[in-house]
Amino acid sequence: MRIAVLDDYQNVARTLADWGSLPAETVFFSGFLGHGDDAVCQALQDFDVVVAMRERTPFTAERLQALPKLKLLVTTGMRNAAIDLDAARDQGITVCGTSGSLAATAEHTWALILAAARRLDVELLSASRPRAIDQPWQQTLGTGLAGHTLGVYGLGKVGAQVAGIGRAFGMEVIAHSQNLSAARAAEAGVELVAKEELFARSDVLSIHLKLSERTTAVVGAQELGAMRSGSILVNTSRSAIIDEDALVAALGSGAPSLAALDVFDVEPLPANHHLLQTPGVIATPHLGYVTEEQFSIFYAGAVQDIAAWVAGTPLNVLS
Repeated sequence: MRIAVLDDYQNVARTLADWGSLPAETVFFSGFLGHGDDAVCQALQDFDVVVAMRERTPFTAERLQALPKLKLLVTTGMRNAAIDLDAARDQGITVCGTSGSLAATAEHTWALILAAARRLDVELLSASRPRAIDQPWQQTLGTGLAGHTLGVYGLGKVGAQVAGIGRAFGMEVIAHSQNLSAARAAEAGVELVAKEELFARSDVLSIHLKLSERTTAVVGAQELGAMRSGSILVNTSRSAIIDEDALVAALGSGAPSLAALDVFDVEPLPANHHLLQTPGVIATPHLGYVTEEQFSIFYAGAVQDIAAWVAGTPLNVLS
């Protein structure tokens, strides 16, 4: 049996789980295989098992059909919109998931909020970003958070954690989503408001919606146009929730003032992508779930899934 562990960007998968306990040869791919089907399918032709890191490498029906040896596909986490589960089922490919921690994404959301509020994209100094001789010692005037309003669009498990941290910072927290009830909002200690009010009142607006047909481009020109001058928009959910062209236009008008983004339509993001050339964008390369603790859970869970599948008793089956 041959196992492919994909998109191990940091070269850590080998050390975070006991792959040697499996009766197999395990190959770790640290580089991104690419967006084209040919490169991906050629690289994975001889593998019986593939371990996918979240949605970094999609598995469409066409891609799965081109991998006749594939019998088990393990995704880290229990939800992966980049895998065609129906196609996998039709081809007799078992798809399993793993557990994970929601804390990592909530924590990274706050890393982005604080980076934007204190303009760390400009002010941060390090050995890799030394201060230029003619660079002013201080360049920006940061924004405080206490007493300001945090808006949370989507009050699920991650959104509720983000809201709780906002309260700890002394912020007024408001929230909206299509099915959010006043009782659920009160339980989380936040004020339920209409969508229009969420965008109009928020000094910091953080998005925590699941991507679906209903939520695709749900944040467009109208919503962004209602935001305050000087406000901050944060997205650690999914890129397609925001209309990208509308966001670029809104940043050009100064409302919102900053967009702190961790997710993009195309990943890895090309170095010359226009978002990286847009003033007001602070970006991280989809780090919301990337922590040692999270990856230890993911990879240990993947090994458990493979061992259980080999034993004929698969765990965490998605398809």
